[in-house]
Amino acid sequence: MGVVRVGQAGGDNLPILIAGGGIGGLAAAYALSLKGFPVRVLEQSSEFREIGAGIQLAPNIFAAAEHLGLRDALLADAWQPPAMEMRCALSGDLVTNLPLEKEIVARFKQPYAVSHRADIHAVFLKACQGSNLIALENNQRVEDFEEDGTGITALLHSGDRIKGRALIACDGMWSKMREKIIGDGVPRVSGHIAYRAVLKRSDVPEDLWRPDIVLWAGPRTHFVHYPLRRGELYNLVAVFHSDRYEEGWNAEADPSELWKHFSGQRPEVLRLLERIETWRMWVLCDREPVKNWSQGCATLLGDAAHPMLQYLAQGACQATEDAVVLAEKVAEQPDDIASAFQAYQAARYLRTGRVQIMAGVYGQFYHARGVTAELRNTMLGGRTPTQAYDGIAWLYGGG
Repeated sequence: MGVVRVGQAGGDNLPILIAGGGIGGLAAAYALSLKGFPVRVLEQSSEFREIGAGIQLAPNIFAAAEHLGLRDALLADAWQPPAMEMRCALSGDLVTNLPLEKEIVARFKQPYAVSHRADIHAVFLKACQGSNLIALENNQRVEDFEEDGTGITALLHSGDRIKGRALIACDGMWSKMREKIIGDGVPRVSGHIAYRAVLKRSDVPEDLWRPDIVLWAGPRTHFVHYPLRRGELYNLVAVFHSDRYEEGWNAEADPSELWKHFSGQRPEVLRLLERIETWRMWVLCDREPVKNWSQGCATLLGDAAHPMLQYLAQGACQATEDAVVLAEKVAEQPDDIASAFQAYQAARYLRTGRVQIMAGVYGQFYHARGVTAELRNTMLGGRTPTQAYDGIAWLYGGG
């Protein structure tokens, strides 16, 4: 990866502006800094932090992180589960078990891990803090932008105006910049709602603690659990069908709604749910894939560009891939950022669009009932690990 020094390649010294200091925004900032570009990250919150709980890290995020020199840092606090399995939430029967240790590394050259979102965010934040090309700023809420022949101007909620060479909007599912560039309205509500919680290892009954990623598939529900942070924590996520809508993904959840949907499921499921005193919830949303998410010297990245349901566990993975590709394309055309952004989205939209679509399909598989569930169990139960890896190679093998 060659380094392009802005100013030596005909560009000016204005920074590239990034709206949003989440995982995608920080990954983009660091990727661009490695190419020699000055970057200014504008985060609307009073501090750089990541809310949420557990997240799965597929081999493709480690391949992307390796380009940034951050692979080992991402693994440092992660848990590498020996297997991933699906069980029927009603009968307890094993549907499928996929080994994840030596087998997945042999196939995809990278591991499969689970981690806390805050730990992943901290890796990218520390990397950015160590770069003299990156300025990190809080309480800077970008509401709009203007572009002229001399660059781009971010318009802040405070009324301030910040001039930059280009603008990358990493402002998430409810992106204000997306509305200006694409104008496709509010996200699409999936009809699924997720409750999440994290337990201390000591709060998990010994007979219920498992080192694997375990998914209990029920009729219009699923429940997944796995260790976090080197095994010190235990992550729980319960998903069920609901028509409730609330923007954001950190609202306090109503336990009674959860129990209504999981009533009658396996004792293992119910006993773990009983251990939770406080749940946080979010409504699962996505959007139709689009081909163009750039306008002049402004572009979108991560959930702002291609929000997806969580059923393939690819949100952070795809945002990190975006960051690597975007930096490469900008370095190839440092004097024509608009063309670089077009090249970036051209390299990404089919892959991210496929993930968006297939995440919805996987959600239907997880929540199948009746005959559909029987067909799912027959199909998945008959696969060998090699066949399972063949089916996901398009994703884990990179784009």
